[in-house]
Amino acid sequence: MDSIVLESVSKIFRHRPALFNWMGRERGGETRALDNISLTVGSGRVLVLLGPNGSGKTTTLKLVSTMLLPDAGHVLVEGADTRTRPNQVRKQVGFAIANERSFFPRLSARENLDFFAALDDVPRSSRAEWIQATLERTGLVEATDTLVMKFSSGMYQRLGIARALIKQPSILLLDEPTRSLDPAAANHFWNLVRELPEQGCTVMLATHSFSEAAAVGDSVAVLHRGALAASGRLSGDVEELRAFYFQATGEMDETMELVTRRW
Repeated sequence: MDSIVLESVSKIFRHRPALFNWMGRERGGETRALDNISLTVGSGRVLVLLGPNGSGKTTTLKLVSTMLLPDAGHVLVEGADTRTRPNQVRKQVGFAIANERSFFPRLSARENLDFFAALDDVPRSSRAEWIQATLERTGLVEATDTLVMKFSSGMYQRLGIARALIKQPSILLLDEPTRSLDPAAANHFWNLVRELPEQGCTVMLATHSFSEAAAVGDSVAVLHRGALAASGRLSGDVEELRAFYFQATGEMDETMELVTRRW
């Protein structure tokens, strides 16, 4: 069974001029973030979203999480439509958000996770055990009782992942999850991602790293200007993925461009 299905999905953001638009420079309009996208992710698989900034990767994740709703088409999560059964979808999905404003700065890591576990209806009888296990999985044990206001950006990133995992979701959404992690922490995290499918968890992640995508992904979807430029299986070969990506987007690989300039 497919855990995630996007059927001809489009998303348009409409914007209006500012209220005090004295000079008339700002005009209304719309941005088509996604245009007729169709994707499927099998249960227990890892789909990697690749694409330039503004290609629609984060919008896709938000649509699956129900943070956004499609303007056209359907998004199905474990068979539930995000439009008609959003509450059921949210119970299945964990979305790693690492923004500082997502947490209470004067609470510790454990206290923050306890709060969000309660919101996600994690049983009180097993809550402490799940929180401890999640802190261990994300490498935050030493920071368990540290106030979040003292966290580094990398620690915020790990806490965001811990928050997503606390309810043991069947689907995990990750938006550039290793962006602020040091090499050791990033390696620890990718080992965790490799283990999740074995536990029945489906993963959809957006990244700019070819090496990370090739190392953990089962399949890849390349987004470009809101459209699905290409999709396919991943073999684990970084250079093969790199060539696939630049062929799909029509952009020139910087390394190839340097070689071309030399000749």
